[in-house]
Amino acid sequence: MEKLKGFFKSFQFKLIFIYVMLLFIALQVIGVFFMDRLEEQFVENHREALEDQMSLLSYNTEQVLMQADGDDENETDISEELNDLFSRYAVNEVSGTGTTIQVVDSQQNILAHNQPGTQNDGLLNTEIRVSQALLDEDTNEIMLDSDTGHRIRVITEPLHDNDDQVIGAIHLEASMEDMYGEVAQINNILMTSGGVALAITAALGILLSRTVTRPIKDMQKQSAVMSEGDYSRRVRVYGNDEIGELASSFNTLAMNLKEANATTEGERRKLSSVLSNMTDGVIATNELGHIILLNKRAEILLSLNSEEAKGKPLPEILHLSERLSPSDLYDYSEPVVLDFSDEGEDFVLEASFSEIRNKNGAITGLISVLHDITEQEKLDRDRREFVANVSHELRTPLTTLKSYMEALEEGAMADENLAPRFLGVIQVETDRMIRLVNDLLQLSRMDVQGHSIQTLEYDLVSWLHDVVDRFEMLTRDRNMTLVRDFIQMPLQVNIDSDKMTQVLDNIISNALKFSPEGGTITVGADLTGEKALVYIEDEGQGIPKKDEHKIFERFYRLDKARARSLGGTGLGLAIAKELVEAHGGSIWASGASGQGTRITLSLPYNSYPEVGESSD
Repeated sequence: MEKLKGFFKSFQFKLIFIYVMLLFIALQVIGVFFMDRLEEQFVENHREALEDQMSLLSYNTEQVLMQADGDDENETDISEELNDLFSRYAVNEVSGTGTTIQVVDSQQNILAHNQPGTQNDGLLNTEIRVSQALLDEDTNEIMLDSDTGHRIRVITEPLHDNDDQVIGAIHLEASMEDMYGEVAQINNILMTSGGVALAITAALGILLSRTVTRPIKDMQKQSAVMSEGDYSRRVRVYGNDEIGELASSFNTLAMNLKEANATTEGERRKLSSVLSNMTDGVIATNELGHIILLNKRAEILLSLNSEEAKGKPLPEILHLSERLSPSDLYDYSEPVVLDFSDEGEDFVLEASFSEIRNKNGAITGLISVLHDITEQEKLDRDRREFVANVSHELRTPLTTLKSYMEALEEGAMADENLAPRFLGVIQVETDRMIRLVNDLLQLSRMDVQGHSIQTLEYDLVSWLHDVVDRFEMLTRDRNMTLVRDFIQMPLQVNIDSDKMTQVLDNIISNALKFSPEGGTITVGADLTGEKALVYIEDEGQGIPKKDEHKIFERFYRLDKARARSLGGTGLGLAIAKELVEAHGGSIWASGASGQGTRITLSLPYNSYPEVGESSD
């Protein structure tokens, strides 16, 4: 059933239908014209035959009537003679069946007729046409029989004597059904012939249409296969006609499409690979500014899914001004900085825009490239802060030096009491500037060249004893106690002794500076998990919880006035952090305000201490 429905919808059926309908219309036009002319010719021939017969009958009847009038014959003899006349001319054979002929005299009396066995004595013909004929008027027309509904031709002619006086009339009624029956038979023959011709045409159309539809069906199948991406199949070429040329062109098209598809697919893969592996986010829009493509990096940077973003306006995705329409982005010739930072994390993007134009120069879309400049912004901010801090740190001692040198120039040099004190201040400030410059140079080298460390394996506890021994004298001079709280077993670590000594010197020196006289400083070593811990704890003013992570920033001071008076540069802990992290460790501060400070650093160790081992 489905196959039959498909056939009626096919091009082959339409082609056959067109052929058959053209022939059918042609047959209809020919049939209508032919039958109309045939019927007209039959009617004309029938009329002419009857008129010829009527002319002969009228002449002979007139002769009989005129001879009878001269011989004073009675009506019976006239009727017999006229009947013989009708028989002699075979009226029925000429006129056909169903034909009635009557002859009347001038008083409308029926003198004779062609119907055997019917008496006409005393009968009158009261037909209006007979009355008109007696008035010398001819009648020749087609009428319908009221009883049978048949078509009949009625002819009535007057009869004249030698003096052209009307002496009677002849009335003829001839049925036309036999003639129309012949026309109907011819019409049936024509219709039958047309039906046979249509059937033969349909059969031939089916056979001939296959020569057209077969290559078209092949091309249809090929197009269906091509729509699925298979361009290897070829259409069979059946001839050198237009359809054959179309099939050849179709095969050429398939081959070109295969090559073009391979090229396009290769370019698409390259572009997809480039977009997927780009470190920058790429967003493409249509001419209306609605997103049509995002690469993976853009999805990560904007924290959204590609399917969710497609179709949305680009300003909405980039969190630009709500009043900004997508078309306004075409006017952005310079990159735009997008700040997505929150309280917990800084996140800054830079978006640049470029138009996509076709070969006619019309804008068809927009490309936006997103670059993560968070680190760059941090570096720029740190650099600005660094420059400001260095300027501030250098300005104070330089201002002091200038003031004291001006005082010396103005006469203080001659004062035996002021001169040595002023020179001492100048010496202190000069030493502080030297320390500051040295720290800055060290940080600069670490930033530019990296951390160059040369590690050796040490027993951490023994090494800590050597470092702490150098501070024993300082603690005694200030009436302070230095406590050692070391793990009682050897702990092997790989460190750069000079660098780590610099770290501990800086931390212990800070503990001595900020601890009150008579206080206690504890230096300890312990083991936790896979890390060796070293801590220095003092009894100074402590660090507020909110500032614990800031003390390792460059130039940070909790008490700036006191730290500066003690000769601190604000860079020691920053350097310590860099060096500890270069060893693969970490450093942090803990404690509470007013309860002292504890600086802890962790280092990876080489092996677990064996049970029973102890430190020397």
